[in-house]
Amino acid sequence: MAASDARKGRLTVTTPTPHVLVPSAAAKGEIFPVKTIISHQMETGLRHDAQGQIIPRKIINKFVCRYGGVVVFSVDLHEAISANPFIEFYLRATESGRLEFIWEEDGGKVYRLEHELAVA
Repeated sequence: MAASDARKGRLTVTTPTPHVLVPSAAAKGEIFPVKTIISHQMETGLRHDAQGQIIPRKIINKFVCRYGGVVVFSVDLHEAISANPFIEFYLRATESGRLEFIWEEDGGKVYRLEHELAVA
């Protein structure tokens, strides 16, 4: 939200956009970083709009990573998480396969990305 819009009490709504940074290939047994971010306002439900009405809560409340169909990382998120949540974690390359990244939003909206990892 632009500063001038914030001062005027206007809300700017953007479509959440997820991004991941993960290698395309890794050696068997290698530990590699996974970095994720999703552009999201993370509205807490505690603010009021210009008319004094509460702005409803709308946050990313869960993130899950699956490797080869198995959940390898999961986290529940709450109101105290800032906008555009960044999550970094590490995985061990065991076999070539698909990494699935899933962000769940209040109200049931789901954002997904997939990435193929080649293990040699």
